[in-house]
Amino acid sequence: MTPYDPPRIAERRMAAGMAALPYLVLAVSAGLALLTEDTSWNYRLGVLGLTALAAGWTLWMVTLHPAWMANEKAAGLYIAGLVVFVAALGLLSPWFAGFFAFTGYVHSWHLLRGRWRIAGVAATAAAAVTGYFGGLPDPDPAVISSYVLFIAAIVVLVVLVSLFGDITADQSVRNKKMVEQLAETNARLEETMRENAGLQAQLLLQAREAGATDERQRMAREIHDTLAQGLAGIITQVQAAARARHDPAEWQRHLDNAARLARDSLAEARRSVHAVGPWELESARLPEALAEVAKRWEGIHGVRTEFASTGTVRPLHPEVEVALLRVAQEALANVGKHAGAARVGVTVSYMDDMVTLDVRDDGAGFVPGAHSGGFGMTSMRQRVTRLAGSLEIESEPGAGTAVSATVPAQELR
Repeated sequence: MTPYDPPRIAERRMAAGMAALPYLVLAVSAGLALLTEDTSWNYRLGVLGLTALAAGWTLWMVTLHPAWMANEKAAGLYIAGLVVFVAALGLLSPWFAGFFAFTGYVHSWHLLRGRWRIAGVAATAAAAVTGYFGGLPDPDPAVISSYVLFIAAIVVLVVLVSLFGDITADQSVRNKKMVEQLAETNARLEETMRENAGLQAQLLLQAREAGATDERQRMAREIHDTLAQGLAGIITQVQAAARARHDPAEWQRHLDNAARLARDSLAEARRSVHAVGPWELESARLPEALAEVAKRWEGIHGVRTEFASTGTVRPLHPEVEVALLRVAQEALANVGKHAGAARVGVTVSYMDDMVTLDVRDDGAGFVPGAHSGGFGMTSMRQRVTRLAGSLEIESEPGAGTAVSATVPAQELR
């Protein structure tokens, strides 16, 4: 009987997901384009035809002949064709530039070598941004500058995300070896330490904490809470800028928001690589940091956001403050993406032995349990449960959403 090995099972599932990802994002992009764009038959046939050709290109070059990708020329030819499809489909609908372009970023980084990886990412970004703009930019310095800025921001963020993946893979290998060594040591000590159950449990806990699964989850949470949210915000601001290109003031506001999000994401990426906490908590207590997050979110999204703090404020353990700050950022990100709210409230409440964070909105709401909520919801729940806390979500269609995270008030000693 094959032993149960969660890390390897997770790796196999991840590999299967990555193999299916190009077809999934292609199908999602095509579906959104058909539902939201031109309804003429010529347009529909064009979308379906190009989608089928793009799927066939990936199927033939990668799925059916994976050994070809070991050849640099074959891999380069495949990426070049993929960039052409991203550009062509992006001109038909920006949905392809937003979703299908992700395949180009991932495949460029994993299939090409050396500087060609960055070249592939840059070519894909240029094709995607061209789709957003509806073609090449007008011969206007401001438009051309924004066009180049968007491409550069996407390339930098994609490269950083990819480097995160490489770092995670290396750390996973080292941690697996560490886990195996700890397991061997534990087996040798087990015969002489049977009566000391407390020490045995501590050794097992240390082995698990040093394992690849915990490290992968930590890196995944940091990537989602920093780079993924930053990319989503930049795409939103780029789309808004494109819609407001005839209003210089509004266009400039969205452009400034996109640039600020790019700078903040770069700073958070560097801090995550070195396992440094959020900059908001460097010189401020949790309430001040949450107030700053709420204020910045209000400035970007233009939604009235109120912050309040109740109880006696006191320094908490860094893990507690980081967890609550990240939960607030994720909850606000979800409001910005899905709720369509007109008003948002953020409250942190200090009690005798517990501290609670509440994020409420008056947006569209949803039916709890009707969908998984994605990785963001999982990340929030993981952060809270690791601290022996609880996460509750209350919502119903048309009545807004309330997210409440409660954790023990572990004070800083």
